[in-house]
Amino acid sequence: MRICQKLSTFALMNYQLDIHTHTLASGHAYSTLQEMVKTASEKGLQILGITEHSPSIPGAPQPVYFRNTHVIPREMYGVRLLIGAELNILDTRGTLDLEEFYYRLMDVRIAGIHKFCWSGGTRTQNTDGMISAIENKWTDIISHPGDGVCELDFEPVVDAAYRTGTLLELNSSSLRPIRNKPAAIANNMEILRLCRKRDMPIILGSDAHISFDIANYQYALPLLKEADFPDELIVNDKPDLFFQFLDNGVERFYTRVPDSPY
Repeated sequence: MRICQKLSTFALMNYQLDIHTHTLASGHAYSTLQEMVKTASEKGLQILGITEHSPSIPGAPQPVYFRNTHVIPREMYGVRLLIGAELNILDTRGTLDLEEFYYRLMDVRIAGIHKFCWSGGTRTQNTDGMISAIENKWTDIISHPGDGVCELDFEPVVDAAYRTGTLLELNSSSLRPIRNKPAAIANNMEILRLCRKRDMPIILGSDAHISFDIANYQYALPLLKEADFPDELIVNDKPDLFFQFLDNGVERFYTRVPDSPY
């Protein structure tokens, strides 16, 4: 526990961004958007992502929520704010649960598999679905690919991410013992091994559902240490490198909302 606490403090001092977080709009989180940004500022972050769950998760916002996010300031309390979504990969074809219209309105798009709305198959079929989601031109980050919700072959997944410039996330929340994900440690260690072999950057995600957990990488950091994963391949303290992984490096902070009544 002391080691984890020291590692968490180290992360807080050095890491400048946390892209995967949720507000109460996601339906099972507990802080407002302004509470999240204010806490990020207090923790010294430069960049915060608010990535609400997309509609297939129970309690998640409806599409109109994502249509209206143009009203949200993209800087608060000295923190640069990225508004997006954690989209659901629904099936072995890699189907995502919002239309492209909404992707164009987002600053960042994360895609991940969630047991609430995943229709899987064999290991090979699951892997094909994940790769299809990675190859979607709008996907910037894959959330918690190693959490064990379904069986995957990680080498082709990492190859696809490398080829497309998609970031794979080491999700700290999914490693919490209370989450009871027995395959998560071994899976994430395999992903780290494969990424290191390719000199491929990763992103740490807190998956914070309350403001206190922003930039809390307590459960991810011991895996980085055990894998001897190079600091230079972690984008959380390298904002410029992170933005290179977003589509075309283009900022979408002031995207016009076409034909919107809001």
